[in-house]
Amino acid sequence: MNPKEVLRLVDTLHREKDIDTEVVFTGLEAALLSAARKHLGASENVQVRIDRQTGAIIASDGGRPIDPSELGRIAAQTAKQVMIQKIREAERESISREFADKVHTVVTGTIQRFEGPNLVVNLPRTEGFLPKSEQIPGESFHVGERIRALVLEVRTIGSRVRVVLSRSHAEFVRRLFELEVPEIAEGVVVIKGIAREAGSRTKIAVVSRDPRVDCVGACVGVQGSRIQSIRDELNGEKIDIVPWSENIHTFVANALRPAELLEIEIDEDARRALVLVSEDQLSLAIGKRGQNVRLAARLTGLEIDIKSSAAEGEVEGAKPTAEATEGSPADAPRVTVGEAGLAAPTVPAGEPPESMGPKPDEAASDSPSSAGDGPEE
Repeated sequence: MNPKEVLRLVDTLHREKDIDTEVVFTGLEAALLSAARKHLGASENVQVRIDRQTGAIIASDGGRPIDPSELGRIAAQTAKQVMIQKIREAERESISREFADKVHTVVTGTIQRFEGPNLVVNLPRTEGFLPKSEQIPGESFHVGERIRALVLEVRTIGSRVRVVLSRSHAEFVRRLFELEVPEIAEGVVVIKGIAREAGSRTKIAVVSRDPRVDCVGACVGVQGSRIQSIRDELNGEKIDIVPWSENIHTFVANALRPAELLEIEIDEDARRALVLVSEDQLSLAIGKRGQNVRLAARLTGLEIDIKSSAAEGEVEGAKPTAEATEGSPADAPRVTVGEAGLAAPTVPAGEPPESMGPKPDEAASDSPSSAGDGPEE
């Protein structure tokens, strides 16, 4: 092989496949060494080296120089197969490193095919895999359609690299806000927590580091343009923008919007909050199938007990529980109806505020900070 051709081959593989030049040189040396041993027999004295500057191939057997052109057709075919294998291994490692650096970032691809309910997405240099469990409930796709998703993890399966994608993960919402809201990308507005039930509703807590910047207004945008772009990407999912506060009483009140609260008692040691509401606000505070209080519990990291002022004292001890754990998002709170009215559910905190919530029910908000359609009782 001509030394200039060797250098040109190494440079081409480095640029097109993003493979380090030293890896290519090493692969070529291994391929030529395999070919030489196949031609000369299993000799431990055979050595092959390629000059990194000139591309010259230097081969020897026990000190005797070998001309690579003498190795023959079969040896050359062996060298080709070894080289292809080395290049594939190097390319796989390169792709794995590239996408490992992109975990929890948003990528754009084209839907290539369906594998049952799962999607295979064509990404630069590899394929992405979007399982049914990571899709937003209710959305549909077509082959050739462009799609945005979060890189959830990178797996090496045999000789292939599979990039697992997600559209239902709460981190996907965070990244969309960073893309759509410059104040968040610049760090002026900070996302303090997200609680999501994909396809239905998300509560996101934000705070501004600059007193001149309204955190809620920055996220909503002029006439709701920014929040609407995110909702369109999420298939119409409702989004409540909740102002974060160091005062836990204020934060709980904001998280339970649009319900109006009468009183809040916090037990910080037990991580519990007792909330008193008027009877006409009870169903609004709980939300449809308990969604509003469940998301508020995840967002604040507290167990939340909601009581009606009319029922207080008359249904003592009858506090049904709504689990707010990440593993059971669809479990609605059991709300009993007694003589005094609705007994209040208890919602355990589940994961801390930064945790990612699962899949949703619907309960909208008529507050200015909500991208929902209106309260549902």
